[in-house]
Amino acid sequence: MLKLFSKNFWHVTARLILRNKIGILIVILGTTIFFSTQWDKMRMSYTEANLLPDDHEATIVYDHFLKIFGEEGNIIVLGVKDSSLYSVEKLNAWNRLSDSFKKDPEVEAVISLKDLQKLEKDTKDEKFVLEPFITDSLASEAQINKLEDELFNQYPFYDNFLFNKKTKTLRSIIYLKKDIVNTEVRKDFVLNKLSPKIDAFQQKYNLDVHVSGMPYIRTLNSKSIVDEIGFFVAAALLVTSFIFFFFFRSMRATLVSLVVVCIGVMWTLGIIGLLNYEITVLTALIPPLIIVIGIPNCIFLINKYQHEVKKHGNKIKSLQRVITKIGNATLMTNVTTASGFATFIITQSKLLKEFGVVASLSILSIFVLCILVIPIIYSFLPLPKDRHLEHLNRRWIGGFVDWMERMVRHKRITIYSIALVLLIASMIGMYQIKVSGSLIDDMPQKTEFYKDIQFFEKEFNGIMPLEVMVDTKRKKGVMKLSTLKRMDELEELIDETPQLSKPISVVDLVKYSKQAYYNGNPKFYQLPTSYENSFILSYAKNSTSDVNLLKNFVDSTGQYARITTFMKDIGTDKMERIEENLQQKITKLFPKNRYNVVLTGKALVFQKGTKYLIKNLVLSLSLAIFLIALFMAYMFRSFRMIVISLIPNLLPLLVTAGLMGYLGVPLKPSTILVFSIAFGISVDDTIHFLAKYRQELQQNHWKIKTSVYGALRETGVSMFYTSIVLFFGFSVFTISSFGGTVALGALVSITLLFAMLSNLLLLPSLLLSLERSIANKEVLREPSINIIPDEDDEEEDEDDNSEKLS
Repeated sequence: MLKLFSKNFWHVTARLILRNKIGILIVILGTTIFFSTQWDKMRMSYTEANLLPDDHEATIVYDHFLKIFGEEGNIIVLGVKDSSLYSVEKLNAWNRLSDSFKKDPEVEAVISLKDLQKLEKDTKDEKFVLEPFITDSLASEAQINKLEDELFNQYPFYDNFLFNKKTKTLRSIIYLKKDIVNTEVRKDFVLNKLSPKIDAFQQKYNLDVHVSGMPYIRTLNSKSIVDEIGFFVAAALLVTSFIFFFFFRSMRATLVSLVVVCIGVMWTLGIIGLLNYEITVLTALIPPLIIVIGIPNCIFLINKYQHEVKKHGNKIKSLQRVITKIGNATLMTNVTTASGFATFIITQSKLLKEFGVVASLSILSIFVLCILVIPIIYSFLPLPKDRHLEHLNRRWIGGFVDWMERMVRHKRITIYSIALVLLIASMIGMYQIKVSGSLIDDMPQKTEFYKDIQFFEKEFNGIMPLEVMVDTKRKKGVMKLSTLKRMDELEELIDETPQLSKPISVVDLVKYSKQAYYNGNPKFYQLPTSYENSFILSYAKNSTSDVNLLKNFVDSTGQYARITTFMKDIGTDKMERIEENLQQKITKLFPKNRYNVVLTGKALVFQKGTKYLIKNLVLSLSLAIFLIALFMAYMFRSFRMIVISLIPNLLPLLVTAGLMGYLGVPLKPSTILVFSIAFGISVDDTIHFLAKYRQELQQNHWKIKTSVYGALRETGVSMFYTSIVLFFGFSVFTISSFGGTVALGALVSITLLFAMLSNLLLLPSLLLSLERSIANKEVLREPSINIIPDEDDEEEDEDDNSEKLS
């Protein structure tokens, strides 16, 4: 019944398409115009995507931290490492540059060399007062020398904050208003105000200014992502169209394919806008991905059309057969590909969920466009000329097919041996795979802002914020001396950790207060004793609010405190060891009945998100395999055929995983995608081959060998064409400036190349070796759906229909 329905459905579909050509084109044009109106709703991503679900413990802790202290990543840092900076002219110019940002409405505060102030004791009023290091501007070299001596030798409070006394690197810190950090206002400030001022300063004073900080990095990284979309689309169109033309030697066929995939890209961008999704490093991949996946659809359809034209020369009959015979197979292969992407929807990660939704909808859309537009356009065009059909008889393609047949016929032991060696080597390589949870690992490494990240890592031990939040469980509990001592001991461990920068907290202000009480003597930069605490605090209470230099590190109730440090771009393994060491110290120092101390920060959340995604990788890939196994079972009604069909597709995935281990390519959000994407695409070749194999069995009275070789010859050329297009199409991503995108493109390309060889060599070999097990109708039952309809079943109907359509 279902087989009959499928047969009738595609006959009806063919008639509807070819009889309503103008109406369908108008609908497609209207849909394209509608989607184009949604493009302006696409948004750049202004935050790092949270890879964790909202109810994950790490997310809850981080959100609680933000609720108390506000956005953590609102700092932009400017740095200069140049001995010529310490001259009257250049140092004054540096201070003026920093001061100029105070006028911008997006800026909350700026701390530069000129803003540094000494905390001094006023014995008359028994309070602390602030006195600037620089009252107006610097007038002489002697004044600069005195300033250097004070900062580098007498006031440890500022050490590693605005300067590195070992290398004399100087920096200024810009605090953006927290309510604009994750909005488009931040982008306007960075690109239109900050960057032009810095460029002008560098040119005038011949100084190399390094700029970093999370708002700056996010802005330029997002800009790089958006800039690469157009570049990737153009590159994918160029590469795939060149390969398409090389195979078909037909400008007409090439242009038809380009029209289809370009409309598909327009629909994809419209889907992103319609769903109000952000442009991320993953969604930016989908437009060129649609080109790469859409071209093979065009190859199957146009190749079939040309085969039919060459066979009988009837254009309408050929177009009808394209729809009825290839439509079902193309639908099934696109559904399996879309299923591979759709499995990301269940990951609970917003980043991957949006990617899965847009990719799966776009793949189904490109199928609809191919099955509608290609037959309609060719119905208006004249029949292909003989030179357009020459590629069907190319000797080198025939030689490739002959080689495959010889290998399958005479070298099956060799094929199995190679597959076994690859399997063993891959299993060894898999155990060497590492996990990367770095926020900046996938950023473009050739850009200036990435080099600036490395500069600040070297000079100030990083710019990725890591936070420790201390809950004393009572108001004003932070300023208790016992609490401050515990925090100080934890800070000592942080300071001793080479991957972390010097921590900043209220402890530093209290130490600075004691130094000020003892007339600025640096020997007294330490926490007060119980005896000293009472009268030092009395000075602090009498001081004005301006003296509270670190007011952002204690909440208004005095119950919560934060210790802020910055970390280098380190691997997940090192980060986990650091987290474990800190957690052990926290457990030892802070009794749980009196304190609740947690580690958080964007970098830590991202690292935990990567681990979460890897766990979900197994789930999503298992689901993809299960769905495709169900599809195979429904299609072929044979458990043995399910196993046989999965082996050639799982082996390339294992080979890729092994290569990742040997080449040192880590598992991270971008490379995690490789397996589900590659599996969803590579199984298409299996479906095409087994569908043709099933048809050959019926025509050849269940003769396995004849059927295998017939299927290999019939499908080998198309599988070769599409695999080459996919290989070079995904290779386009290797020219990206993003390391993760490069790895994704290279790994998927390699996987699909292995998958082609596996499906053309290993799959036929397995069918021949298991000949006795599958050579009867009981094992390989009548399929529920005939993916490739039988020639004899349709011949008479098509002749009648083609006459009517003509």
